[in-house]
Amino acid sequence: MTSVHGSAWSPRHLRGLLFTGPALLALLLAGPVRAGSDGDLIRLLNQRDCPRCKLQDADLVHADLRDADLRGAKLQRANLGQARLDGASLQGADLRFTSLQGASLRGADLRGANLEGTDLRQSDLSGAEIDPGGLARSHWQDARGVAPTVLSYPELHNAGVTAALEGRHPQAEQLFSEAIRLQPEAAISWVARGLSRTEQGKTELAAQDINYAAVLYAQAGEEAQARQLTEAATALLKPGKKANQGSGMGGQMLSGAASFASAVAPLAMKFLLPLAF
Repeated sequence: MTSVHGSAWSPRHLRGLLFTGPALLALLLAGPVRAGSDGDLIRLLNQRDCPRCKLQDADLVHADLRDADLRGAKLQRANLGQARLDGASLQGADLRFTSLQGASLRGADLRGANLEGTDLRQSDLSGAEIDPGGLARSHWQDARGVAPTVLSYPELHNAGVTAALEGRHPQAEQLFSEAIRLQPEAAISWVARGLSRTEQGKTELAAQDINYAAVLYAQAGEEAQARQLTEAATALLKPGKKANQGSGMGGQMLSGAASFASAVAPLAMKFLLPLAF
């Protein structure tokens, strides 16, 4: 592929490009820009109107592409880290294994985009339009503005696991609540939310969650686990017991209540490990 700074460009070509617009000039001065099609790259940077462009492997770090039309664009493996894509139309774009780490995508349209392996970590997705479940195979951890409505059950549950392991129990509780909303029969999410609530000292709510998980396990014919959970919920509500906040998920949940941790250990282990669905 040809580099804008590479030897394939003559000084005459370069002088001509310097007058094509401030966005392109900034990128020329910043470093090499590579893309699947140099013509498509120049069109994008000058006009921000490049639907169905071939921009595979393009290096567009920090590019200002606000309100750009990139519908159906081929952007596989492109580097758009820290790029500004607010309001951009990326409908049906191929963003497989593209880096959008730290990019601003506020209000961007990502409906129908292929986000397999896409790096969206630390990006801003506030107000972005994304298909339900569209982030299932992307890396969206620590992205801002991700609406729960676009996440699937396993995404929500596993995000709750991550939050809990990092000690962010209020956020974990919220994520598990959203997971339960989508799949209320998933007993493990009820257990997980109960553990998160225990860490916050919400003993009564935690006991309710664990008791309901026991009912679900009993309905599934798993009597031993149901019995363990019922005993655990009872231990939570014993007079004089207080939640031992900050003790770690799956660890000793109540002061001196090693029996409680023992009772939920098989389920706690499942909770601590992200589930593969």
